[in-house]
Amino acid sequence: MSKCEQCIVRELSTLKALTKNELIHLSHCKDSISVKKGDVIFNEGDHVNGVYCIKSGACKLVRMASSGKDSILKLITKGEILGQTAILTQEKSTLSAIAVEDMQICFIPKSEILNLIDTNKKFSLQVTQDVCQNLNYATDFALNNTTKSVKERLAHALISILESGGVDEKGYLNLQLSREEIASMVGTATESCIRLLAEFKKLGIIDLQAKKIKILKLNDLKTLAQ
Repeated sequence: MSKCEQCIVRELSTLKALTKNELIHLSHCKDSISVKKGDVIFNEGDHVNGVYCIKSGACKLVRMASSGKDSILKLITKGEILGQTAILTQEKSTLSAIAVEDMQICFIPKSEILNLIDTNKKFSLQVTQDVCQNLNYATDFALNNTTKSVKERLAHALISILESGGVDEKGYLNLQLSREEIASMVGTATESCIRLLAEFKKLGIIDLQAKKIKILKLNDLKTLAQ
């Protein structure tokens, strides 16, 4: 079992606010979980009984639209925490978390997190800041989907995938999402997503190799996303 106090990933999350003794205690309370691509970590409507710290891999936060189609709101990657908002609100999860690649995650029980919030002011502030950042992100997401064109949203989605997973040794995006998943991030039909990706390739902004995507002109993509 990996030890929280020796885990480099914690420095990227709210857990960096904990003392060494608190981290040692968490090491004995947490569960280490291996998650396969496509596995559900928790579903929309579930009671989340703790938080999940992402050690490696990535997942998507998904909400079911009234039309019955999934909308991907955000990608969660190494160093991030899942479940904090549901714990603070004491409500059922409003999103599903589904792995987009194999993952290693640690589950920390709700009682432990609430105790740390009560006893560690620095940690409590960090959790509150993270929840506020998530709220701001959700507001920006809603604004983008109502004010930006599909082309602008696709540019923004590609930048988000780049920032979430980086690139491989050949410059292709590490996170290989399906065209359907990218379309779900953009809020458009898969056919429209495929057509726009081909248009971006024709303009020399990206390169496509089967399912792989390489961003060739990041500044042009950022200009499109504005």
